[in-house]
Amino acid sequence: MDIKDEKTTVDQLDIDIDNLINPGADSIMLPGENAKPNLFSRKPEDLSFLDKPEKTESSEDDNKKDDDKKDKTPLGSAKDLDDLVDDDTKVTGRPKMDKQGLQELTQKLIDKKLLVPFDDEKTLDKYTLQDYEELIEANFSEKERKIREEVPVQFFDSLPEEMQYAAKYIADGGQDMKGLFRMLAAVEEVIQLDPTDENDSEAIVRNYLQATNFGDATDIQEEIDAWKDRNELEGKAKKFKPKLDAMQEEMLAYKLQEQEQLQKSQALQARKYQDNVYNVLAPGELNGIKLDKKIQGLLYQGLTQPQFSSISGKQTNLLGHLLEKYQFVEPNHGLIAEALWLLADPESYRSKVRENGEKKAVEKTVRTLKSEEQRKIAGVSDQMDEEDEKKQARIPRPNTGFFKR
Repeated sequence: MDIKDEKTTVDQLDIDIDNLINPGADSIMLPGENAKPNLFSRKPEDLSFLDKPEKTESSEDDNKKDDDKKDKTPLGSAKDLDDLVDDDTKVTGRPKMDKQGLQELTQKLIDKKLLVPFDDEKTLDKYTLQDYEELIEANFSEKERKIREEVPVQFFDSLPEEMQYAAKYIADGGQDMKGLFRMLAAVEEVIQLDPTDENDSEAIVRNYLQATNFGDATDIQEEIDAWKDRNELEGKAKKFKPKLDAMQEEMLAYKLQEQEQLQKSQALQARKYQDNVYNVLAPGELNGIKLDKKIQGLLYQGLTQPQFSSISGKQTNLLGHLLEKYQFVEPNHGLIAEALWLLADPESYRSKVRENGEKKAVEKTVRTLKSEEQRKIAGVSDQMDEEDEKKQARIPRPNTGFFKR
């Protein structure tokens, strides 16, 4: 088809714009009974609820409201007060302790020996809560004390017999540990000897004869050889063995007793030493020098209390500590020499100190006198100068007489 042969036809139509935009009521289409619902279709609203009465609350709510109205009655009557008290007793929280139950429990624990009562005349029915608390605390404290006392004893009893001797020796302040253990070794060696053994039987007899001072080594050997020849050595060993063991134990007991006596003697000496130091410092004066409370306490503590570790590892007092300090730690040998002089010859040292003090006092007096003399001389010179100045300042009185020219 050729484009040139196309024809266009234009027709003119009359359109009512008003009818198109604002259609009339008769032209609106309403759905019929059989019309299908569409997007713009709407069901009629159910407004029947407007005609129904409101729902009432349940009977329980009505009863509750009635009770609330009843509770709003004014208080003041006896019944109201009783109700108030009953309500207070129903307050929740920790329940009160039943004293009767606490008393029964305590009595049961006492009967089972789990608690020990106080040694007073107050019975459990008269106990307060504080009394029960004090009773329990006292029992706990007593158990702790017994444990502290019994544990060392149990530990000591569990040690071998030789270690018990050593522990006792150390507790009493013993220092010769090598000698003690040598003795313990010798005792143990003797105890282990068997009288039925030929070598042990000879050792038993020899030790016993030596311990009883039978004689010298030759005499003891001759006696042992004679018993051997008569086959009496084993019998003698069995006879001497219990006696020898008892003698060894006596030796140990004697050494422990000796150390115990030494400890008591040392404690007595320490007590005397402390008393002597106290008596010296108590008057508040030391060799003519007044002492205040602070210096008294310093000197007493420094001489009696071993509060410092010595170079040897033992405890020492302040005096020993300072001597070691200024000899080795912070050397001040001049101060140490002065202390040694005082300790070695206190009278000579004090005499020199007094002499030195007197010398300084004399020198001070001389200086004072010289100063005073110079001051006086200067004062006299100044006075003379003032008098000369006064003389120089004077002028002769003029002569006004008639006959004098």
